[in-house]
Amino acid sequence: MADAAPDAVPHGRSTQHVPNIEEVHILWITAGLSCDGDTVSITAASEPSIEDILLGAVPGLPKMHLHNAVLAYEVGDDFMKFFHSAARGEIENFLLVVEGSIPNEHLSGEGYWAAFGTDPETGEPIKTTQWIDRLAGKALGVIAAGTCATYGGVHGMKGNPTGCMGLADYLGWHFESKAGLPIINVPGCPVQPDNFMETLLYVLRQLAGLAPMIPLDEELRPKWLFGMTVHQGCDRAAYYEQADFTHEYGSRKCLVKIGCWGPVVQCNVPKRGWIAGVGGCPNVGGICIGCTMPGFPDKLMPFMDEPPGARISSTLVTPYGFLIRNLRRLTNSTLSKEPKWRHNEDERTTGYHPDKPEEAYPL
Repeated sequence: MADAAPDAVPHGRSTQHVPNIEEVHILWITAGLSCDGDTVSITAASEPSIEDILLGAVPGLPKMHLHNAVLAYEVGDDFMKFFHSAARGEIENFLLVVEGSIPNEHLSGEGYWAAFGTDPETGEPIKTTQWIDRLAGKALGVIAAGTCATYGGVHGMKGNPTGCMGLADYLGWHFESKAGLPIINVPGCPVQPDNFMETLLYVLRQLAGLAPMIPLDEELRPKWLFGMTVHQGCDRAAYYEQADFTHEYGSRKCLVKIGCWGPVVQCNVPKRGWIAGVGGCPNVGGICIGCTMPGFPDKLMPFMDEPPGARISSTLVTPYGFLIRNLRRLTNSTLSKEPKWRHNEDERTTGYHPDKPEEAYPL
């Protein structure tokens, strides 16, 4: 067989879109006030998986290079060189992902709250806020991963000494990247793995020229992921409608009486599940504590108490639910019986006699 021409197009490539950008680096800072839970979470993604993106399994995307301290092979200076190069403007096309809340270093006195690497000239730690200052304006896009990075999260609770905040509070809610993208918030404690990877995929497709501007809500969350409430996608929602509430864990009934905030929290976990469509807080009996909301956790505590609004709504729905339950029970009982025309005689039979089958079906 003759060798293929040197400039022959690989099979299938002739119909694929050539991305506007050949390569994109993902500079992922895990040095905010955080637990690295969001990084760990995305390793469970499957739609798409991080491996799909890194190995080029999705057609039409630029080649991606991930620099995440938790997942990287490189360590020390070998790892940090990419961040220093980007800060100097030597890496033109990169996305900045921030994990963890951003501390207010004006409150840190002579020390610092969070840092990442050291300055090669002074040997001093480089603050996380300094990295954000150096990189955000040069990035094609800026993504906040997890509730700590989006809105401050657990570390931003009342009384915290760090004064920490979300990325949009630090950079400004009207910040735009050099490619004209607003900050993109993907909240969750931790972030739902496929929610983050699907958002990253959208941004990469947009940079490749395959998608329009990413649609975000007022809190800078992707609309298609956070447009519904937990309640609207919950398997237990029908029990709420029927005012059938549980007062203890382990029941399959509605959980609002034991602390679930699902009716007012924007999150798609009941529909999407957690890993490969399986799991998700209310799906496995856990209450929704509103971890995707900007008010988390202060406005949703104490977590195990019935939400104030639930007391009113559950009381109002009780007489309606009682009526609906009984009407449905009545209808169910009628549907559980065969139509009368099938039994218009005392005994319905085909003539089959188990003891004498030849009489019913003679040969």
